Amino acid sequence: MLHILDKENTILNKFIMQMRNVGIQNDSMRFRRNLERVGEIMAYEISKTLVYAPQTIETPLGEAEIDLPTDQLVIASILRAGIPFHQGFLNYMDDAQNAFVSAYRKYSKDGTFIVNVEYISSCDLTDKVLILVDPMLATGISLVKTYKALVEHAGLPRHTHVASIIASEEGVIYTKKHMPKQSTTIWCGAVDAELTVKSYIVPGLGDAGDLAYGEKL
Repeated sequence: MLHILDKENTILNKFIMQMRNVGIQNDSMRFRRNLERVGEIMAYEISKTLVYAPQTIETPLGEAEIDLPTDQLVIASILRAGIPFHQGFLNYMDDAQNAFVSAYRKYSKDGTFIVNVEYISSCDLTDKVLILVDPMLATGISLVKTYKALVEHAGLPRHTHVASIIASEEGVIYTKKHMPKQSTTIWCGAVDAELTVKSYIVPGLGDAGDLAYGEKL
């Protein structure tokens, strides 16, 4: 299942606009905060799909019954641009467990690349709900390889939510093709049509990691 959130009237569009806008995005503090804000909004949207059960609590004047989520959640992010996006989810899903993956593109001289996964820190994922967050879903190769590495390392989740702020059409197609069809939901703030020859999303917003934390070598 695919959800594209900017197709609706939502305050999310304001934050995506600011992250795309060359006149605003170079304010790295605002850029990081907007990554976090979008994470909060997506966490809210995903929370509507979780399993709930009634619980009774005691108030100063009596008792109240409220439906609360019962799923065990794990939020996983790909370093480095994923850190503030991850924090946005954690602000709302504050009892979730967390996982972190170091994955990067290793380019060849001809411009092609392979994705290396070098480090994984994760709890047991078996029968839990995994929320795999990555701000940019370009080719989808990094995300799918990260998912497979997590499953091999930590077990198979019951359901996986993929959350990206900007995706390419190609990345969405690749992710839908290579992730478990019956147990994966994809959430995108916006989906753009093109990729450059170096697999950057167009119009996209540039390099999210560099905008958040400064240019890398």
